[in-house]
Amino acid sequence: MRDTLALPGAGQERLDRIVRLIADSMRTEVCSIYLFRDAETLELCATEGLKKAAVHRTRLRLGEGLVGRVARSATPINTGNAPAEKGFRYMPETGEEIFSSFLGVPIQRLGERMGVLVVQSKEARQFSDDEVYALEVVAMVLAEMAELGAFVGEGEALGARHKQPVMFRGVMGQEGAAEGQVWLHEPRVVVTNPVADDPKAELERLHAAMEVLRGSVETLIAEADGSDAEHREVLEAYRMFTQSKGWMRRMEEDIARGLSAEAAVEKEQSAARARMEQVPDPYLRERLQDLDDLSNRLLRILTGQGRDTGAEMPDNPILVARNIGPGELLEYGRRLKGVVLEEGSVGSHAAIVARALAIPLVIQAERITTEALNGDHILVDGDQGIVHLRPEDSVASAFRDKIAMAAKAQERYASIRDLPAEARCGTRISLQMNAGLMADLPSLPSSGAEGVGLFRTELQFLIRASVPRRGELAALYARVMDAARGKRVVFRTLDIGSDKVLPYMKRPDEPNPALGWRAIRVGLDRPGVMRMQLQALIRAAAGRPLAVMFPFVAQMDEYFAARRHLEQELEREARLGHRLPERVEIGAMLETPSLAFAPRRFFEATDFVSIGGNDLKQFFFAADRENELVRRRYDTLNTSYLGLIAHIVARCAETGTPLSFCGEDAGRPVEAVCLAAMGIRSLSMRPASIGPVKHLIRRVDLGALRDVIDAACARGEATVRPAVTDFLKAAV
Repeated sequence: MRDTLALPGAGQERLDRIVRLIADSMRTEVCSIYLFRDAETLELCATEGLKKAAVHRTRLRLGEGLVGRVARSATPINTGNAPAEKGFRYMPETGEEIFSSFLGVPIQRLGERMGVLVVQSKEARQFSDDEVYALEVVAMVLAEMAELGAFVGEGEALGARHKQPVMFRGVMGQEGAAEGQVWLHEPRVVVTNPVADDPKAELERLHAAMEVLRGSVETLIAEADGSDAEHREVLEAYRMFTQSKGWMRRMEEDIARGLSAEAAVEKEQSAARARMEQVPDPYLRERLQDLDDLSNRLLRILTGQGRDTGAEMPDNPILVARNIGPGELLEYGRRLKGVVLEEGSVGSHAAIVARALAIPLVIQAERITTEALNGDHILVDGDQGIVHLRPEDSVASAFRDKIAMAAKAQERYASIRDLPAEARCGTRISLQMNAGLMADLPSLPSSGAEGVGLFRTELQFLIRASVPRRGELAALYARVMDAARGKRVVFRTLDIGSDKVLPYMKRPDEPNPALGWRAIRVGLDRPGVMRMQLQALIRAAAGRPLAVMFPFVAQMDEYFAARRHLEQELEREARLGHRLPERVEIGAMLETPSLAFAPRRFFEATDFVSIGGNDLKQFFFAADRENELVRRRYDTLNTSYLGLIAHIVARCAETGTPLSFCGEDAGRPVEAVCLAAMGIRSLSMRPASIGPVKHLIRRVDLGALRDVIDAACARGEATVRPAVTDFLKAAV
C-alpha cells in the first residue's frame, strides 16, 4: 500500500490510479474518494467500480447518506448491509445499488476534514478491524498528500488548496479594520514524508523524540516547583501522557504498517482532535487539549520545525491563532495590525489586550488556522466580525475605501481634540478613557480624554505565572499616575473570575461563572491580595489624589466591607510613616440591577458611582454577552433599560453622587449621546471612540433629544432607536 501511494502522477490521474490500487489491495469491487468542495458539500472525485459519469457530478451535503455521516462524525462506518443503515441514501447515477458492504473512513488532518474514503463490495460482510485500520492509515496519507497539493485538478473539489479566496464570519472582538499578511502564531508543522521504507529506523526516531519530550516536561515540572497545585496538576497530566503506553503502542503500530514517525504522531493527533469535538465534559476536553499540545511538541522535535521557522514577520502582520494568552499577545505588541482567533470570547484576556493595543480583533473564526498560510493576504473587519483570506481584487478595493473613509474621519476628529464635549444646549460631558496597560497611557493626550475613567488592574495579574509583589505593583501604579500628568485616574481593584482566571489560582467548578465567585466576592473572601493591592495603590499615590473603585458590588454591605479594608490600610500606612494620598475617592461599579435599588445610605456613602454597562445590560436582559444567539438581541436604547438608567441617575442626583458610565455603549456615538441626554455627565470608553462621540455630542441639543426619548417612552414604544435616529438625521 505504501508503494501504491508513493507512485508519481498528478491530479485526477493520480486519484484514479489510487482508487484502482486500493480496491485491488482491499479485494473490494468499489473504492471511491469524496472530497469537500465547500464546508457543507462533498463531491465524488474518483471511483473504481461505480459509474465514471458520476465523478464530479455526485454531491452530498454534510450528514447526508452514509458518506455524509462519516464526514460529519469524523468516525468510520462499517456495515455489511448498507441499505439497512440509518440515513442510507441511494444515488442512482452511481450504480451502487448492487453493493451491500460499506466501509467509510474520514480523510482528515489535525481535525481538518478533507473528505471520505470508501470501499464497497457485493458480499454482505463486515470488514475486519485490521482492514478498518489499514484504510484509516491510507486515508491519513491521502490527507497529507492533499495538504501538499497532490490532487489539484479540474473538478470543483480539486481546486488548489490554500489558494482560493475564503471569507470567515466570526464575532467582533475589537472594532477597526486592517489589511495585511498572515502571521501564524503557531506555524503548521508540514509532514513531507508520510510513508517510510524502514520501520525500524522510524521506531528509533520516535523513541528518541519521546525521550526528548519527556525530558522537557520534567524540566517544566522542576521549574514549576513552588507553583500552585493547579499549575502542577496540568504538568503532571503532561507527564502522564508522555508515559502513556497506549499512545506509544498505537504510534508504533502505525509505523509498523508503513507510516513515518511524524505521520504516526499526526494520525493519533487527528484521532484525538476528532474525539475532542465529541466530548461535552470540559475536564476531558482539557485533557485531550493537553495531548494535542504534546503531539505538537513531539512533531516539532521530529521535524525540527520550531515556532521560529526562519520566516521574517511581514511589515503589516495580522496574527492568526487558535487562541493566545495575554502575555504572548503583549510580546507582539503594537507591531500587529490585527488579530484573528479561532476561539476566544469578547471578554477574554486576548480581547482585553487587543483593545488596549487598539488593534482590530475577530474571534471565533472557525477553521482559519487550517486555511491560512504565513504571508497570505488578509483583511480584518473588526466592526462586522468578518475576515477575508486571499480576497479577490474587488473585495480588497472596497475594503481599502472603507479604511480610507475611517482615516478621513479620524482627521476630522483630531481637529476637535482640544475642544470640550459641549452640546449645543451648553451641557458639558466629561469624556474619559479606559486603560489597563502602560501602553494605553500615551493615548491620553492624543485622544482628547480628560482622564482615565477605568484602569483595569487585573491585566498585571493575568500575564504573570505568580502573584506580583506589592513593590512591583506600587511602581507600576506610580508610573500610570506619572503618565497621566495630573489627570484623574480611577483604579478598579482586581476584577477576576468569570472569564478572567488567574493562571496560578484554582478555578472553582461553577455552572455559571458570570454569576459566581468573582470580583469583589473573591476580594472579600480572600482579602490578602486585595489588601496588598490597596497598599500598593496608597504607596503609588505618594501624596497625590487617589481614586479607587470596587467592581461588581451587588449589595450595600459589600461596598462597606471593601471600604473598611481601604480605610484600615490607610491607617496602617500612616502608622508606618508612609506618605498618604492628598485625598481619596472611594467608588463602586454598579453592574447589577440590585445595586440600583440599594438603600439611600449607599449612595450617600459613595464618593462616586460608575455604571458598568456591559454587565448591567446582560443581567438586566438575562442575556449572556458571550452568547452570539442572544447578545445582539437586546438594545441599549430599549425603553425598559433606559428606565433603569433614569432611575440610577435620579438616585445619584438625590444624594449629589457623581455618576459615570463605563462600557462598550459609552463609545458608540448614538448610545453615548442618549446616555448624556438621560443625565449621565461622564462617559468612559476606549481612546479611539472619544473623537466620534465628542463629534456627535457637539452637534446635538441634549434637552431636545431627551424630549424625543421621553415622547417615545410615553407612546409605549419598545425602543427609542427609530425616533432617535430620525431626530439625529434632522439635527446633525
